[in-house]
Amino acid sequence: MAGKTNPYKAALAQFDAAVSHMNLDPSTVAYLRSIRREVTVTFPVEMDDGEIRMFTGYRVQHNSVLGPTKGGVRFHPDVTLDETRALAMWMTWKSALMNLPFGGAKGGVSVAPQSLSTNELRRLSRRYAAEISLVIGPESDIPAPDVGTNPQVMAWIMDTYNQLKGGGHTPAIVTGKPIPLGGSKGRFEATGMGVMFTAREAMKFKGIDPSSATVAIQGFGNVGSMTARFMHELGTKVIAVSDVYGGIHNSDGIDIPKLIDYVKQTGSVVDFPGTEPISNEELLTMKCDVLIPAALEGQITAENAPRIQARIIAEGANGPTTPEADQILHDRGILVVPDILCNAGGVTVSYFEWVQGWQHIFWEREEVVSRLEKAMVSSFNATLEQYKRTGLSMRMAAYTLAIGRVAEAFELLGVFP
Repeated sequence: MAGKTNPYKAALAQFDAAVSHMNLDPSTVAYLRSIRREVTVTFPVEMDDGEIRMFTGYRVQHNSVLGPTKGGVRFHPDVTLDETRALAMWMTWKSALMNLPFGGAKGGVSVAPQSLSTNELRRLSRRYAAEISLVIGPESDIPAPDVGTNPQVMAWIMDTYNQLKGGGHTPAIVTGKPIPLGGSKGRFEATGMGVMFTAREAMKFKGIDPSSATVAIQGFGNVGSMTARFMHELGTKVIAVSDVYGGIHNSDGIDIPKLIDYVKQTGSVVDFPGTEPISNEELLTMKCDVLIPAALEGQITAENAPRIQARIIAEGANGPTTPEADQILHDRGILVVPDILCNAGGVTVSYFEWVQGWQHIFWEREEVVSRLEKAMVSSFNATLEQYKRTGLSMRMAAYTLAIGRVAEAFELLGVFP
């Protein structure tokens, strides 16, 4: 994370800015600002060649007054405790904004998963699951996929938990798992679909016709690629995309279905036929109607925010905009659809999957998509009304709504004992 804003400091700064607009009891503010539980684990994994390597992982539970904590597991070399704290806090506000009965959590291991064989990844996933098994559970803390993890990793975590608990079957212990094991239809594409729904509503508010709109997307992992697919299906012209290897641009629009197939074959968007190379900085500051940062934290900063030319920023990633950049964008009249709203499609369908797991009744994809669209549009409209009523930025409107809901629940519960 060298050279980047500390994500936990950014999360705290956003919280502090929001509560400055609220009339909350100072003791409530102190409670909401605090982390409930954090676990750091260091554990051995045997490599295929017999070498024993040590890895460090985390599980952070920020707040649970609205329900069991919920949050992804990230496998990435840059995973740190502070990043995990920030992501857990953002999950609390995200769940509250979406009116979900969840608190916020996050987990991760500092590892480059692509450097591991399938067997090494399986051993690492299972050992990490075993290390955090005392603090997770279907009614306490429910992991899900994030950067560097996928449904297969969730299957390993679920089975490890089940074996440690006596060999039962507990499908509600994780979400984002394979459909044959109790996963939900629509979960894989849910975050990207949610980004599209909120970007569509933002364009509607700004009077932009999607069929004539231009979009640039930073990041082409699960969130970025699915967002590109759904924006393309909406009729918008995706003119630039990027991944960790580089970016591509075509002012006439990129054929997203063909690009997705190309990436499956080559592993990168680079050198896709009919496009020109573009740098990450050029993508972020190019002229377009909608900019969708869908990579990692701290991408839009005080340095490049003055040069952003998009009319709307829809945050597919968590924490892509620093607090300093936020103020610049707000002052310039650029509408930012904040991460805790924009990318909440994943946790929303995770909630649907959790409910289906408890009931052992599973919905068709059409029902999942319909429920997701209704939830995303409802939360966007509630945030937009708060934005209009208060004159705050969209982020502060979302934060004040979410924090208010958690604060109310905390004050109703009181303090044990």
